Amino acid sequence: MGEVWQVVAGVGSVRYTCRMRRSALVRRPGPRLADGLLTHLDRVPVDLDLARRQWDGYAATLQTQGWDLYEVEPADDCPDAVFVEDTAVVYGDLAVITCPGADVRRPETAGTELALRGRGYRVVRIEAPGTLDGGDVLKHDREVWVGLGGRTNPAGLAQLTAQLEPLGARVSGVPLTRVLHLKSAVTALPDGTVVGHRPLVDDPGVWGDRFLAVPEEAGAHVVLLDGETVLMSSSAPLTRALLTERGLHVLAVDLTEFEKREGCVTCLSIRLRG
Repeated sequence: MGEVWQVVAGVGSVRYTCRMRRSALVRRPGPRLADGLLTHLDRVPVDLDLARRQWDGYAATLQTQGWDLYEVEPADDCPDAVFVEDTAVVYGDLAVITCPGADVRRPETAGTELALRGRGYRVVRIEAPGTLDGGDVLKHDREVWVGLGGRTNPAGLAQLTAQLEPLGARVSGVPLTRVLHLKSAVTALPDGTVVGHRPLVDDPGVWGDRFLAVPEEAGAHVVLLDGETVLMSSSAPLTRALLTERGLHVLAVDLTEFEKREGCVTCLSIRLRG
């Protein structure tokens, strides 16, 4: 089973042994989770205790699949800090610290940067007036798609492109008007198939024959755990059956309290596969 590590502040205070393991950064939900930003959903009550139990279940599922977890230091004054994926984009040995499109989320990035430096990543930053949320960035192999129209702007896309193209990435912008982030609309399966809930996808033609429509909104969100295993929400049983029929091993976790906050399985971690 993987281990959970606490990343602490202070230069040089964190040391890790190099291990051939998959790992992920996570951040526990803070006490103000219910106060976070909403863009496309109405505000409804959030059960914080249940959210914490659901986060524990999410973390435990990653661990049982052989992922080591490293906790980013708390940011309890930031209600959306649990959605740690938005604070960085990792490609190879490079960590791009984002400049979130919502000003109130920008303090979240400091803890993520500290954690990634502690893991030995090279670190660069998106600088204002460019904005970029990690949830707008979908990667598969060398393809990188970036959602434009919500929290990420063209200047942020240009900066990300300048950082990733020298590493061999092919970066392109994707129109986005119906959801908060690109990965709220589409994610990719291990074979490169892009899954999405059609009413939320502005232009499925971006992916041509690679696009697979799924019957539920929550079914558009998967995390690749290995070449045959994906993690998704238990809110999408029809999509789970569809992916199982395609030969995938599908694990489902309950994330209702985070879905009320426009969150999903991808938002709650930064996967480090290098």
